[in-house]
Amino acid sequence: MRLSTLAGLLLAAALGLPGAHARAGELVVIVSAHNPVTALRADQVADIFLGEAMRFPDGAEVQALDQALNTPQRNEFYQKVASRTPALMKAYWTKRIFTGRGQPPRELSSSIAVRKAVADNPGAIGYVERAAVDASVRVVMVVN
Repeated sequence: MRLSTLAGLLLAAALGLPGAHARAGELVVIVSAHNPVTALRADQVADIFLGEAMRFPDGAEVQALDQALNTPQRNEFYQKVASRTPALMKAYWTKRIFTGRGQPPRELSSSIAVRKAVADNPGAIGYVERAAVDASVRVVMVVN
C-alpha cells in the first residue's frame, strides 16, 4: 500500500468519515462452530436478516443477530447483502412490524458481543469483522 493511500485511510478513520471503518475490517457472516451449516449464499443471508426465512437450508430454526443501529458494520452489511440503506431498512421494518409480519433481528453492541452470542447458540447467525472470529464460530460467507 502506498504511503499516501495509508495516510488517507488513517485520516478518514480519525475524522470518522463513512466507510473508513469498513475498509479496516472485512465483514463475515458467522454461525456457531456447532452448527452444521458450512456456507450460505448472499440471497440466503439476506432472506434470514430480512425475516423472510426462519430456517437454515437444512431446516433448523435460525435467529439473526444484528450489530447496533447506525454502526458502520451494520450499514455496510445491509448495503452489500440486501442492497438497502439505513433509511430503507427502517422503512422495511416499520412496515413489517405494523402489518404483523415480523420483528427485526435482536441488536448487540459489538462484533465481540455478536460472536459470543452466536458461539453460545447453534441456531444463531450474525455478522462481524473478520478480526473478531475465533474457533468458537464458523465463517459461512464473506460480505462483498
